[in-house]
Amino acid sequence: MTTTIDEAGELLIGLVSISDRASTGVYVDQGLPALRAWMTAALASPWRAEARLIADDQPTIERTLIELADDVGCHLIVTTGGTGPAPRDVTPEATLAVAHKVLPGFGEEMRRISLKYVPTAILSRQVGVVRGRALILNLPGQPKAIQETLDGIFAAVPYCLDLIGAPYVETHDAVVCAFRPRSARRGGDGAPGGAG
Repeated sequence: MTTTIDEAGELLIGLVSISDRASTGVYVDQGLPALRAWMTAALASPWRAEARLIADDQPTIERTLIELADDVGCHLIVTTGGTGPAPRDVTPEATLAVAHKVLPGFGEEMRRISLKYVPTAILSRQVGVVRGRALILNLPGQPKAIQETLDGIFAAVPYCLDLIGAPYVETHDAVVCAFRPRSARRGGDGAPGGAG
């Protein structure tokens, strides 16, 4: 008998680095290693990644997101790069084009987090969306900003994944403490304080 990803309880994460120059070998991509390192440190639940390094091209980004969500069955897809105002920065447009639901709070919070570090965060256009049973998040392109952003938003990600039908995700509290209402927690209290 074949065991599906959901039956196994394994989270499947799409990691997508979007860069014209890195995708053609002009420089070494730093986005995918940064995403993988953060997920490795933060996730206590079983997970595996499907990684893609692609150009800043809207049709390519759209096809990649659709493939990862619909064909591969990723529960979480995180992109890095292509969220600024430059002409080739089209990640948000591609993400919104494939979205079934927009979650504006993710983009708002990502910009708020980044504004603590750089005033140019107001130029960022990251979005968070749902496509089917996949949560798609656009992150900044720099490894330091990827970590800062994930540190700030990921507490809400496991419960969002619960709500869209993904596997139950647990985190290492030393990195990020997943927040769920009490009624959604498994095994005891599950999370520190707070209303729920």
